[in-house]
Amino acid sequence: MRAILTYHSIDDSGSVISTSPAVFRRQIEWLAGSRVAVVGLDDLVLRPPARDAVALTFDDAFENFGTEAWPVLESFGLPATVFVPTGHVGRRNGWEDSGRLPLLPLLDWAALARLAEGGVMLGAHGHRHVDLRSSPESGLDEELEVPVRRIRDETGVEPTTFAYPFGAVDARVAAAVSRRYTMAVTTEFAALEQAADAARLPRLDAWYFRDPARLEQFGTRSFARFIRFRRGLRRVRRMLTGNRRH
Repeated sequence: MRAILTYHSIDDSGSVISTSPAVFRRQIEWLAGSRVAVVGLDDLVLRPPARDAVALTFDDAFENFGTEAWPVLESFGLPATVFVPTGHVGRRNGWEDSGRLPLLPLLDWAALARLAEGGVMLGAHGHRHVDLRSSPESGLDEELEVPVRRIRDETGVEPTTFAYPFGAVDARVAAAVSRRYTMAVTTEFAALEQAADAARLPRLDAWYFRDPARLEQFGTRSFARFIRFRRGLRRVRRMLTGNRRH
């Protein structure tokens, strides 16, 4: 089984975007010592599905990635990708639909540059962190092109991966993203299939692995059943409410 794990904030608030530092450390310690390979996104999509492997991604570039997550990952030599909403760098996550979430500081450009130098892959997460489906063509171009320029100019790294804000994507947005980035990730809760669309790669939200024992079943039939069950529930909830998670 191959899968992309999604984290946001590493904190003790208990919110839907939060993983506690203690849980995160246990998850990473288990992954580092398990049969599951922890690889970069580029490597993951090239690996055969029969080999257990994960890629670790962090949306929104919270400051606590640098203080809580990266020290743990670096100590085990594990790679990670951080998706950066470039219009909010050095500020807080005060974008649309964030009122029910904790307001937390985001990494600034100097910190992002240091992390990139240390081996963290930087991806784009839009510029203003808006639902791209409602953006006109000119606004969509800005949301996709500005992050490339800003990340390159501020850190020296040109991003090739993209995470859709709120996981919101349709055919028009996916086509525009695929013209600018080599791959893009969604919030669709699923493992990575062999014929996965590079512009719509699914991910597994770490919020569902608050009990670390659940993640430690990775690759088993029980784990696959859990993924299918949660995926079905999420689809029903989206149809009924239209709620967005982050």
